[in-house]
Amino acid sequence: MINSMQRAIIKKDIRGITANKQLFTTILIVPLVLTVILPSIFILVIYFVPEGTSDFQKLLEMLPVAEQTGPLNQNIIKLVMNSIMPVFFLIIPIMASSVMAASSFVGEKEKSTLETLLYCPLSLRQIFQSKILASFLMSMIVSFTSFLAMMLVMEIEIVLTTGSMILPSISWLIIMLLVSPAISLIAITLIVRGSAKAQTVEEAQQRTVFLVLPVILLVVGQFTGILLVSIWILLGLGVVLSLLAVILIRGSMGKFSYETILG
Repeated sequence: MINSMQRAIIKKDIRGITANKQLFTTILIVPLVLTVILPSIFILVIYFVPEGTSDFQKLLEMLPVAEQTGPLNQNIIKLVMNSIMPVFFLIIPIMASSVMAASSFVGEKEKSTLETLLYCPLSLRQIFQSKILASFLMSMIVSFTSFLAMMLVMEIEIVLTTGSMILPSISWLIIMLLVSPAISLIAITLIVRGSAKAQTVEEAQQRTVFLVLPVILLVVGQFTGILLVSIWILLGLGVVLSLLAVILIRGSMGKFSYETILG
């Protein structure tokens, strides 16, 4: 359980991001593009391009045979909604939390508030935990807000173009409640740990690129049909990533020291 002083650190970090209009806008732009603009383009293309297009037939072949019944445009929209869009929610939490996580400790150094933070009546483990939780909460707020905005916009557009609603699959529950939070925790832990060793915020942010690249490869794989996995595989992946996140957090806390932060 976190105490009142940890909650104060979490609130301070979140307030520091939301009060900075430039940083907060940066955090919102990528999710807006990925979850509102991009799926809208997909739906418009599906609506206006003739159904007999060979590219649509290739996309349809990516679906299981049992799901290839019914109107072609609805099947393609199902593929986009339930098999392609979820992968973007592995990118969003990393992007949303990277700014805050990268500045977690090095930002305190640049503002000359690190010594004050270390003098507070909290252990180094509790401070590290608070920094991770602040970034994690920000990433989850942005992720769930983006999800709700995406579903609202997509459903309106789907009804207008097809005349019926298409509901999200059960895999979204696993993505949003297990896989995405686990990916977020792994990324945040690595970035916060890097922030403690970095000398500038820019140096800490540069390291986030190496975390985003593997996820971008996943997106490419999803478009080529490589990663259309079953719900059980997705669930297993979520459990493995969650265990990895726990191990990584505990290992990072054990290696954290005042010399690391002040060095």
